[in-house]
Amino acid sequence: MIIRLDDLRGPEIAQLLNEHLQSMNALSPPESMHALDLAALRQPQISFWTAWEGDALCGCGALKELSAVHAEVKSMRTATAFLRRGAAAQLLQHIVQVARQRGYQRLSLETGSQPEFEPARRLYARFGFVECGPFEGYVLDPYSVFMTTALIT
Repeated sequence: MIIRLDDLRGPEIAQLLNEHLQSMNALSPPESMHALDLAALRQPQISFWTAWEGDALCGCGALKELSAVHAEVKSMRTATAFLRRGAAAQLLQHIVQVARQRGYQRLSLETGSQPEFEPARRLYARFGFVECGPFEGYVLDPYSVFMTTALIT
């Protein structure tokens, strides 16, 4: 699996992100849905990566700078054909590594509280993320779980 910085212009990523947004909209009310669309992911403070196996898109993930010491994991999504094959773990490992290289001291994320998000919450916990309160403009929400990890060892 190859992970590469992505310019968000390919049709494969547009399709995967469309599936992601549809899925998030089906699981959460509009005020609780925090997934970003293509335009929002093109912000300068966001770096976006895709994972590939040959010509097949395995998944994606992003890193959003919140401050000089704090960043957020965004838009983690695995293509259906690659579920439970390690794509998300490899992407998350890459994002954490880049966050450390950039000198962030803390990495946070928001994910869903519903049962469908349990595999994601387990993955984040394996990487040292623990539940925390809302951060960076988020508010308490029964549909959200907030998680964070310290990057300084």
